[in-house]
Amino acid sequence: MILFEHPLSPYAQKNKIALREKNVPFELKLPMGIGAGAGMASDFTSASPRGEVPALVDGDTRIFDSTIILEYIEEKWPTPPLLPRDPALRARARMIEDAMDTHYEAINWGLGEIRFMGRAKGELAAKIEARAAQQVAAWQRWLEKQLGNADWFGGASFGWADLSVIPYINGSAGFGLTPVAGSKLAAWAARANARPSVAQTAAEATASIAGMSGVSDLIEKGLFKREYRDHRLEWMIKSGGLQVVLDGLAKDNIRFSPEFE
Repeated sequence: MILFEHPLSPYAQKNKIALREKNVPFELKLPMGIGAGAGMASDFTSASPRGEVPALVDGDTRIFDSTIILEYIEEKWPTPPLLPRDPALRARARMIEDAMDTHYEAINWGLGEIRFMGRAKGELAAKIEARAAQQVAAWQRWLEKQLGNADWFGGASFGWADLSVIPYINGSAGFGLTPVAGSKLAAWAARANARPSVAQTAAEATASIAGMSGVSDLIEKGLFKREYRDHRLEWMIKSGGLQVVLDGLAKDNIRFSPEFE
């Protein structure tokens, strides 16, 4: 079984954590040509026609979209369960996942566009980063409320919602935006990061950062294209980065989801 991924992708991270929690063996593969648009390798695009990680290949089965992959993992390897038994709690876990994968992901991604990819400088960069910091703080307050007095978002055991949240909390921490010291969310993050499945996944992400040092030059030359889609595009525009989008279109160094073939 192969999981196409990039270590920094929070979507891929949640799938890796799930597989590791269930002790399912799998091989990791970084897609050749990822970010090159039409130049992406066919073995990857056959599994992920949108050209997005993660994508799972399990024998003849090919699955794209991290949530669908997570559902497949839970259904094929039900032990230990990641979703609670109660339907209301299951729905709550999925809502938390959706909020992270859309609203929160866009903030960390946008910060990466500024810090790593060099999309904005000076006053514009400072404006976007300040807005992002406010948004992260607000989302972390929301997560604190969702956690309440429980050890885990699902109650007594680590599960679906936890593995959906921790990649984003760790991603924000990489930008210096951590949960408030002494908060319940900070204590939860420490517990989550102590789990072997999360620790290994986070270590892989950290190790991959060194390989990102030259990406901004490739973007400037139009050789690497970051995907601007739905919530990411919305976030960049509403957070003051319309010029970032216009510049990216003019330089042809952003991309959107391709047509399925």
